Amino acid sequence: MVIIPAIDLRNGKCVRLLQGKEGTETVFHDDPVSVARLWEKMGAKRLHIVDLDGAFLKRPHHVDLISQMVEAISIPVQVGGGIRTAFDIEKYLKIGVKWVILGTLALEARAEFQEICREFEGHILLAIDAKDGKVAIQGWKNITNKDAYELAQEAEQMGVVGINYTDINRDGMETGPNISALEKMLHKVNLPVYVAGGVAKIEDIKRLLPLEEMGLAGVIVGRALYTGRLDLKEAMAIGGI
Repeated sequence: MVIIPAIDLRNGKCVRLLQGKEGTETVFHDDPVSVARLWEKMGAKRLHIVDLDGAFLKRPHHVDLISQMVEAISIPVQVGGGIRTAFDIEKYLKIGVKWVILGTLALEARAEFQEICREFEGHILLAIDAKDGKVAIQGWKNITNKDAYELAQEAEQMGVVGINYTDINRDGMETGPNISALEKMLHKVNLPVYVAGGVAKIEDIKRLLPLEEMGLAGVIVGRALYTGRLDLKEAMAIGGI
């Protein structure tokens, strides 16, 4: 179960939001490239980057900055935020991004999403961001009537390589992960699932560890790493990575 540090980009800085809400950001660092280097130096095996400006604008915004971050480290990187087209995906893969994270497209343009999964086989992760079991899209601004677990099953048939599952109510709140919702997600699919939202302390990692045998492949952690409530090396030791 890999522990994946998250870097959220807003106005060229490393920030964290509360429940994904625009205007709630806390700036943690002015130099995201140095933050990427720091997490690699501390032993991270993978990095999660979200272009928040891209998510709000519905198009990639920090491509050049992300390119600098990818070039500065040797660990694989996954990127999401405002990615809507094959052109955007190809651009990210060319600069060295390993996995591209899509979300809104899976609901708004199903046929296009399926074609992208075929064209970029092995490189597409689906972000399922849910609030009370319903999928949120467009930078979490729109809560749909789509069942999160149903979407996960459909995406598995389309060929995604994994699912990033975020409980919006927990994201950035450091209140612990939603274990029951995560267990339900793991029962619904046979894909690697990466959980985000609410992880705040080492006890949360310990609570998630038994779910590894059900398909929990990793934990994406943000605010708790930046506030110091969670130590990356200790978390990786617990997770076996």
